[in-house]
Amino acid sequence: MKYLSLSLTVLFLFSCKQKNMPKNTVVINNIELGVEIAITPQEKNKGLMFRETLEKNTGMLFVFESEQTLNFWMKNTYIPLSIAYINKGCVIVDIQDMQPSTKDKNILKSYPSAKPSQYALEVNQGWFTNNKIKVGDKLIFKMNNLKFNCE
Repeated sequence: MKYLSLSLTVLFLFSCKQKNMPKNTVVINNIELGVEIAITPQEKNKGLMFRETLEKNTGMLFVFESEQTLNFWMKNTYIPLSIAYINKGCVIVDIQDMQPSTKDKNILKSYPSAKPSQYALEVNQGWFTNNKIKVGDKLIFKMNNLKFNCE
C-alpha cells in the first residue's frame, strides 16, 4: 500500500508539472511565449514526442552549446509544428513548418537549419506567421534560474 501511495503521489505531481510546465518565457517583437527548455541530450531527443496538443502561446526551446547546423525531425510527433532556428546572437535565421510523423516509421523527413544556429524554438504550426515573426527578428530570454547570453 505504501508503494501504491508513493506511485500515485509521483503521478499526481508529474501531471501537475506537465500542465504548468512553461515557467520560462521568450519574447519576440514584444510577444511573450512560455517555453519548456530542452538542454540535456535526453530532453532534446524526446522534445515534443508523443504529445497530442500544445497549449496556445507555448513551445519548446532547444539549447545547444555552440552554433552548428541543427537538424530536427518529427519522429513520434503528432502535432504540426513550426521551428525557428536562432543563432548565438539570438536572431532568427530560419523558420520552417514541420509535418507530424507518418504511419510509415521508415520515412522521416529531416528539417536542417539554413544557417548555423545555437537554439531552436518549436511552436504550434503557424504561430510565427500569425504573430508576424520572421527571419531577422530577435529573441529575448526571460528565464527563471537559467542564464543564456546573446553575443
